[in-house]
Amino acid sequence: MQDLDTARQDYERHGACILRGVFDASWLKLVEEAIDEALQNPGPHSERYGPAGAERFFGDLDMWTRSTLFEKFVRESPAAQLAGKIMGSSTATFLYDQLLVKEPGSQERTPWHQDQPYWAVSGRQVSSIWLPVDEAPKDVALQFVGGSHNWGHAYNPSHFADGTPYVGTGLPELPDIEAERDKYDILAWDVSPGDCIIFQGMVVHGAPGNPRAGRRRVLSTRWLGDDARYCKPKGEVAIPTTLPDLPDGAPFEGPSFPTVWRASST
Repeated sequence: MQDLDTARQDYERHGACILRGVFDASWLKLVEEAIDEALQNPGPHSERYGPAGAERFFGDLDMWTRSTLFEKFVRESPAAQLAGKIMGSSTATFLYDQLLVKEPGSQERTPWHQDQPYWAVSGRQVSSIWLPVDEAPKDVALQFVGGSHNWGHAYNPSHFADGTPYVGTGLPELPDIEAERDKYDILAWDVSPGDCIIFQGMVVHGAPGNPRAGRRRVLSTRWLGDDARYCKPKGEVAIPTTLPDLPDGAPFEGPSFPTVWRASST
């Protein structure tokens, strides 16, 4: 496995890092098969973004709850171990999965946002693994505002479908990153199948549309470390899609939030 020390330093400094070639061909084939299955059988939380009749950006959640392929990836792939080690955690607990497919010619951006304000989760050891199964050059891949995970501010989420803000959170609006890109340290990488990006839950990130000829299919898996806790939400919240029967401040646990990796097990 790729040496993780430098990647972990990048993650701590910038809020995101890239790992090269850490998922082999067998895992990429499994994820491609799982994505095909999900596109043919969308779930209850699936959405298509864009003008009516031209929705070329597809999203879905919680595929692992209905797909043995996605569940196998969650439980058996290198993802949990990578997340745990990059977060500096002794455990990696699974939160949820998300599928993001931008068809060729899609103009729909993934808006600039932080992930964690969408989630009923507190803690520093909160991360995502962004795994494309297609070539994703930096002009269509995920982009990050370097160091923004250390700003100390949570910003109000908005709905991807129509841009409307979440209700009742009491959080301020995110600055207009796209309008003032030159003010920020924007990070992006060319990402190939087998590579992945791991990023912290509070880092500001977004992605351009996909005007190229090829599809951009991505599986994101979300992971919690030792210090992550259930945080009863104020106002609107997206994740978990069904709020758990957990007391405020409790660790995530149980069948819906399996601890997939422990440092003592390797």
